[in-house]
Amino acid sequence: MINDIVADGLTRIRNAAVRKLDTTVLAHSRLIESVVGILKDKGYIDSYKVIGENIKTLKVVLKYDENSNTVLNELKKISKPGRRVYKPCDEIKSFKNGYGSFIISTSQGVLSNDEAYKLGIGGEVIASVW
Repeated sequence: MINDIVADGLTRIRNAAVRKLDTTVLAHSRLIESVVGILKDKGYIDSYKVIGENIKTLKVVLKYDENSNTVLNELKKISKPGRRVYKPCDEIKSFKNGYGSFIISTSQGVLSNDEAYKLGIGGEVIASVW
């Protein structure tokens, strides 16, 4: 049984990138779909698609550069079930000097750190990616 579906999804993406797989399949939830959507918007993955009707899964297509190196350098879960991490707006402005992003769960939904900073809101830091 999976206790933390987000951590499981991020680990599956990270492991697939290390093994240089084209695709990976994740368990579906609205939170995971939002996180994967941000990864796509930021250019860290190529695409994703919801598969199935009764039992849904997410098929994620990974993105590689011209030398077959993954564009994901690090994908890390920050807030965990036993230790939640919250940051106010002024602490999420940049990550890795603008090369990375935080994925943040806010009152406005799941947003990247850039979007949350523009809206002037903070929230729970789900993951960091660069």
